[in-house]
Amino acid sequence: MNISRNMLRLLSRSARCGALLGPPRHPAARPRAAPGLGAPPGLQVRRRFHGSAARSKIPAQFVERAKKKKEEDKSLVAHDDLFEQVAREVKTKATFNKAIDVFVRRDIRRRGHVEFIYAALKKMPEFGVERELDVYNKLLDVFPKEVFVPRNFIQRMFNHYPRQQECGVQVLEQMENYGLLPSVETKVLLVQTFGEKSHPVRKYQRLMYWFPRFRHVNPFPLPRLLPRDPLDLARLGLARIANDRDAKVTVYQLPRTEVSESGAELTLPHIVGIQSPDQKELLSKHDVRRPVLVEGPFPLWLRSTCLHYYVLRADPTPPELQEEEPYDPERCFDYPLQLDLDLDRDVAEEESFDVDDLDEGPVFAMCVSSQGDQAALNQWISGLQQENPVLGRVPTLFRLQAGPRELQTQSDRDRDQDRDRDQQPPETQREAEVLMEEEEVEEEEPRRSRGVKQ
Repeated sequence: MNISRNMLRLLSRSARCGALLGPPRHPAARPRAAPGLGAPPGLQVRRRFHGSAARSKIPAQFVERAKKKKEEDKSLVAHDDLFEQVAREVKTKATFNKAIDVFVRRDIRRRGHVEFIYAALKKMPEFGVERELDVYNKLLDVFPKEVFVPRNFIQRMFNHYPRQQECGVQVLEQMENYGLLPSVETKVLLVQTFGEKSHPVRKYQRLMYWFPRFRHVNPFPLPRLLPRDPLDLARLGLARIANDRDAKVTVYQLPRTEVSESGAELTLPHIVGIQSPDQKELLSKHDVRRPVLVEGPFPLWLRSTCLHYYVLRADPTPPELQEEEPYDPERCFDYPLQLDLDLDRDVAEEESFDVDDLDEGPVFAMCVSSQGDQAALNQWISGLQQENPVLGRVPTLFRLQAGPRELQTQSDRDRDQDRDRDQQPPETQREAEVLMEEEEVEEEEPRRSRGVKQ
């Protein structure tokens, strides 16, 4: 019985294999070996698969995907148009939130939400909501909930839905750039959207760990909203530079407009200066035979506002003229200025140090002015002379660089060049074009010579 069962199993297996392999081929249809190759008689040459012309064409589904990708590239422009349509008159926080509500109500599935969030992040500074935490939470609420949450550890390991997670991280990075600390609502939205072990949630955890530690680390904090008055802004910048509580800020000239004798209007700039008692003492001891220098302008950035200040200083004192003043041991009891310690030193040890002391010269005063011409700075020196009479006997030299100018974009430069070119006569335009062509030819020749190997 066992033998008959085994025979039946073998017959059934052979029948299955024959059904899979198909009907046997005719002996005449077998490929023959080429003469002279000496192929063994039992070896059969496998046939190749040949595709039809219809299969070689691109399927319609791939064509549709390519069209959808082109439409997604244009979606950013469409979302920008959405913000412009909603905020036609005024760009405020209310109009920005209204644009988000319009997008959410447009489609239940919220297709194109990633492109919309990127466009919203770019438009936030224009609407003045780049520092509003509730607006960022509303943007995170645009993501569909519980769709991008990984279901197992494999999806979590391979960055489930990377495009959406990168968009969420970008929202948190912009919050970090503007110094916003996320709230509990932010974490709830991230967990509902991406899960607890996702990249945006890890970014949130890093922000919550480091932000409270570095929030007040700056010893010279600035107010969140800078004053718009140029005098108050100058006072704030000069107090930040001086770093001396005893320094006195003085307004030497207020901005005003005067009418000259010829009838022309003259706009006088504001001049605000600062000087400490130690600087006054240094200036009073300055040698009248050595001149003082007015240098500048030097840039000073207060958040996104740039100020330009000027300094009144002197060149370093030559070594042969330097005099060491005896220090006062009772000047400071907490931090003595000199320690007389008898330490046992070896014969080979040197008491000198290898640090090069660089003396840049004393600074006597600083000022901020809206105009950096010599006339305005002369007004500053005249105001300093009332409290520092030594300036009347010391020669003053001006080392002024180019004054502060507004930043000009490349498009503005091209527009100015085109306007100047149009104003030139036609003969001058032809000469300029010929010179530009010759310069281009001279630049191309060395490039070609470098590209060809000798």
